[in-house]
Amino acid sequence: MIEITPRISLSDDEVQERFIRSAGPGGQNVNKVSTAVELRFDVRGSPNLPNDVAVRLMKLAGRRLNQDGVLVLVAMRFRTQERNRADALDRLTDLIRQAAEPPPPPRKKTRPTLASKTRRLEAKGRRSDVKSRRGAVRSDD
Repeated sequence: MIEITPRISLSDDEVQERFIRSAGPGGQNVNKVSTAVELRFDVRGSPNLPNDVAVRLMKLAGRRLNQDGVLVLVAMRFRTQERNRADALDRLTDLIRQAAEPPPPPRKKTRPTLASKTRRLEAKGRRSDVKSRRGAVRSDD
């Protein structure tokens, strides 16, 4: 079991891992060893993910979510499979934790106070006065 929050945990069989070759420099080793990890998690088909969390997770995933509702994370930051696997799993849990947080309450509309309106207009007047005094310098000969 993968513990996300006290109320949400995923079973190990919900996450599929596939090892692929890393991109970038690395000499001969990069051509022989598959150290990068492609982690797949079916957001739509997960029975352990509440519906509202799944909807927020799909919005957060963006381009990492494919047409079938599968979240694909590729980790190739490190040189070993174990560290890349841990990195991909950490990124998945962080994304789900972020989706599990309740959305912020909607903003309440407020009107500016009379004092703030007055301060704003006075500042505009001062700035206007400074700018109106600018111009070509006249020489008095």
